[in-house]
Amino acid sequence: MTSIADHRYVFDNDSTHSDEQHRCLAAAYDPLTTGRLAATGVGPGWHCLEVGAGGGSVARWLAETVAPAGSVLATDINPRHLLETPGMTVLRHDVVRDPLPEQRFDLIHARLVLLHLPERLAVLGKLVRALKPGGWLQLDEFDISYGPALAGPDPELYERFLAAKAELMRAAGARGTWGREAGEAMAAAGLVAVDARPHVRVWDRDSAGLRLLVHHTRHLRDKFVEVGFGDDDLARVRDVLAHPGFRACSCVFYTVHGRRPE
Repeated sequence: MTSIADHRYVFDNDSTHSDEQHRCLAAAYDPLTTGRLAATGVGPGWHCLEVGAGGGSVARWLAETVAPAGSVLATDINPRHLLETPGMTVLRHDVVRDPLPEQRFDLIHARLVLLHLPERLAVLGKLVRALKPGGWLQLDEFDISYGPALAGPDPELYERFLAAKAELMRAAGARGTWGREAGEAMAAAGLVAVDARPHVRVWDRDSAGLRLLVHHTRHLRDKFVEVGFGDDDLARVRDVLAHPGFRACSCVFYTVHGRRPE
């Protein structure tokens, strides 16, 4: 992930809330991420790069998948949540500023990284160059421009909550529609066989994606207050999300494949 100090990354990895952030993300999105990674054919002997590895759940899955002869390099600007396991090496790395070896990896994966980076297109070019000829890049990214309430109390409050979250992300340099744009950008960067798959679900109070939103009311509390969405508003949002009748459409989660030409 990019430098927090320079780009005001929204989800501070040093926060006391960051462990729960990683758990919620893994519960909500690991099945989609690993299912699509498996579709690349990744297997024993592949050499992989996991950018912005966060809590490490995907990197560990990759390490198990490419064992015994393969390897995974798991990087993050703040890798304090990452523990090396057999086949997995951890590196503190700023993907914006630090170099990557060229033509080194069979597979590169980044989830919810480039959308936060103002330099996302330059970083994309760096990732493409780090692929071996024939290697695969998978980007998993949000489009947060869609995700309406479908049933339950106070849909207007929920919509205001989502709008406030989009604003604080925009203020930190994130691009909320990057998920829908990533496929075109990957093709423009020279990748072939680009395949963008959108994933949408219905959320209720027991959904992992909704638990992630509840978590954000606490993790991002200070930032919400900065954009005028106060503690009373956040408490009311938690009540809405806990209501047994609440339903919402998730935001769109894109998994996008592209392959470097042979």
